[in-house]
Amino acid sequence: MAKATAKQAPKTLGIVKNDPWLKDYEPAIAGRHQHAVDKINELTQGGKCTLSDFATGYLYFGLHRTATGWVFREWAPNATAIYLVGDFSNWEETPKYQMKRIKGTGNWEIKLRANALKHGQLYKLKVYWDGGCGERIPAWCRRVVQDDQTKIFSAQVWEPEHPYVWKKKTFRPNTSPLLIYECHIGMAQDAEKVGTYNEFRENVLPRVAADGYNCIQIMAIQEHPYYGSFGYHVSSFFAASSRFGTPEELKQLIDEAHKMGIAVIMDIVHSHAVKNEVEGLGNFAGDPCQYFYQGDRREHPAWDSLCFDYGKNEVLHFLLSNCKFWLDEFHFDGFRFDGVTSMLYYSHGLGEAFCNYGDYFNGHEDDNAICYLTLANVLIHEVRPKAITIAEEVSGMPGLAAPFKDGGYGFDYRMAMNIPDYWIKTIKEKKDEDWKPSSMFWEVTNRRADEKTISYCESHDQALVGDKTIIFRLIDADMYWHFKKGDENYAVERGIALHKMIRLLTASTINGGYLNFMGNEFGHPEWIDFPREGNGWSYKYARRQWNLVDNKDLCYHYLGDFDKAMIHIIGGKKNFQKSPVVEIWHNDGDQVLAYSRGELVFVFNFNYNRSFTDYGFMVPQGAYDVILDTDAPEFGGNGLNDDSMRHFTNYDPLLERDGKGWLKLYLPARSAMVLRKVKEDKETEE
Repeated sequence: MAKATAKQAPKTLGIVKNDPWLKDYEPAIAGRHQHAVDKINELTQGGKCTLSDFATGYLYFGLHRTATGWVFREWAPNATAIYLVGDFSNWEETPKYQMKRIKGTGNWEIKLRANALKHGQLYKLKVYWDGGCGERIPAWCRRVVQDDQTKIFSAQVWEPEHPYVWKKKTFRPNTSPLLIYECHIGMAQDAEKVGTYNEFRENVLPRVAADGYNCIQIMAIQEHPYYGSFGYHVSSFFAASSRFGTPEELKQLIDEAHKMGIAVIMDIVHSHAVKNEVEGLGNFAGDPCQYFYQGDRREHPAWDSLCFDYGKNEVLHFLLSNCKFWLDEFHFDGFRFDGVTSMLYYSHGLGEAFCNYGDYFNGHEDDNAICYLTLANVLIHEVRPKAITIAEEVSGMPGLAAPFKDGGYGFDYRMAMNIPDYWIKTIKEKKDEDWKPSSMFWEVTNRRADEKTISYCESHDQALVGDKTIIFRLIDADMYWHFKKGDENYAVERGIALHKMIRLLTASTINGGYLNFMGNEFGHPEWIDFPREGNGWSYKYARRQWNLVDNKDLCYHYLGDFDKAMIHIIGGKKNFQKSPVVEIWHNDGDQVLAYSRGELVFVFNFNYNRSFTDYGFMVPQGAYDVILDTDAPEFGGNGLNDDSMRHFTNYDPLLERDGKGWLKLYLPARSAMVLRKVKEDKETEE
């Protein structure tokens, strides 16, 4: 922590050196950096301990087994009395289970004999305050369950006789590149029900591994009262959702993923909390602002939720401890932080355009939230140096994914949220003949040079009811009637072709990683709609129909097989994301684009009705083999090229000085291919 506890920020910050346009805003950037440095000094008592030492609240608060019995602690400064109530006390208040305030603090404690509680028993807190009382689920509890009949949530004593024993003791994520499979445990099965950790481990993990993804990003892990919130209205931040199974089953899932070489990161929600008072933190001890901002800032105007007060050290303790808890207890490999834009600005980014740098430094930024995000990244990488942190952020705040030492906020990656928006806008608003390769190439490569991104065509956001996935925008209802092999119509053929091309262009231009949402790789045909009153509480659209991609009589497997081949090419080249993307050629009139990454050449013809013969590009002299072709029959294409044929460059004396020649190819309409330069010794042998 030597760097983090430095007395002063560097005189000139790295992010300003990397981007001279930030020079005018250097005082603001330095001020934010110094704010984080000062806060770290404060929380670590000037370096007497580490930030990791500070973030151990989960080992102190909540319910714990001790050598002689049990101890339970809770932070509730506004409370006047607290009782543990549960099935062990017939849900009545008794002196035996009355807590005591720890003198001089807002903390409460109770110590119990070993026979006072048993594994599996249910409990809550009965909290009194001036003017009222109420039942509450402890803020730090690690297990919350819902009664099937009454639908009431309770905390549960969770101390199994045989705790989970990790098989894979150490694991190092593969980030060269990072290939993420975004998933949701509950909807990861064909059946119209809530899936389980075990079902995911047994049925989905093998698919992920076979498809070549090296990371899963799991949604909805933190306990949430309403299943339809997709896990984003969290009530119990330290409890893994019991609707999917037990903590041991989640640990087994993560352990199995690690044995397969798959990293596991979770969607962590620290941008807001559910309003619920009994299940959540909304009015924990008669103080609606114990965890949350005062006044108008307490409620999120768009999400019907509550906003944390990142200026309180107790809240920092709670949230930072939450980060360390998931790393320590469950061996998660990192986090995708949800709703970062909402955290950064007093306006939550609502109704703002963010057109120039001044929009990031005009005084409407929440410095407390910025400080928290910075501290979270410092902590996470202190606990687990190879951990992965990703920011879901749409405004484009500079420095978000730049190192802390350079004046950044310390995320490893930021989501390239411009890309899915671009593809949706293009599909919705432009005729096929107006798709411009120059625009596409700029959009997928437009990013800050010193910040790594996660590129994606669509995530869960684009698959939710009220929106449409890319495949559904391309084909729409014809998916229901013409997706059987041999019965494809023009809309289906067009959709299959463009779906592959869009994915290849997005995935092959990454500078950090690539993300796909579960099922979208094979063009899952329906939106996501969780059980709710408006759909009769149906699970019909809260599942993934794996039988579709497994059925070789349907066209879905074409898309799934292509995605698998594409991911294996990208993942098979070490440090693929670090090799520069070099444009070779674009012609918006022809709708042709070509670029290279190392020995790979990517060629696209987006023209919907024109194929080109002997279309030439200047590339390094030599021989080239086709290693992926969207038009190949096995991917639902027409097979107009003989991909077994080796392509040789044509000699041109004018290009000889640069060591280049003309690579001339047949480019079928609406197709793309990847070629690999043959190594010279192999070329000579053949």
